Amino acid sequence: MKIFKIVMITLCVCLTVSCNSKKASSDSEISNMKTTMTDTEMMDAGFLAGTIVASKADGDCPFVIKTDGKESVMYDPINIEDAYKKDGMKVWFTFRGLRMMNRCTKANPVELVEMRTK
Repeated sequence: MKIFKIVMITLCVCLTVSCNSKKASSDSEISNMKTTMTDTEMMDAGFLAGTIVASKADGDCPFVIKTDGKESVMYDPINIEDAYKKDGMKVWFTFRGLRMMNRCTKANPVELVEMRTK
């Protein structure tokens, strides 16, 4: 009976020590991969580059995203997170157009699908 207990304890210790999760390292690898994507890769993945523009004028959208480039377009994100509500912040984003009345005259309403800082 003593030998059985020693074998069971040894087995439990071996299993506990050998069960080593690599989840934390894989999560950090994924986040590093996301931050190291180049502009071309982001555009190939369907993202648009833009800048957050804040406004406090009456009848104006509080935050819009102005696309970067020659012909910039303004979008009114209805579901923008507080972390991105910073004037001048450079972002990558994907969106879905919405069929709803505009909340302001200068931007079309959109629903953000994904957003990342540049």
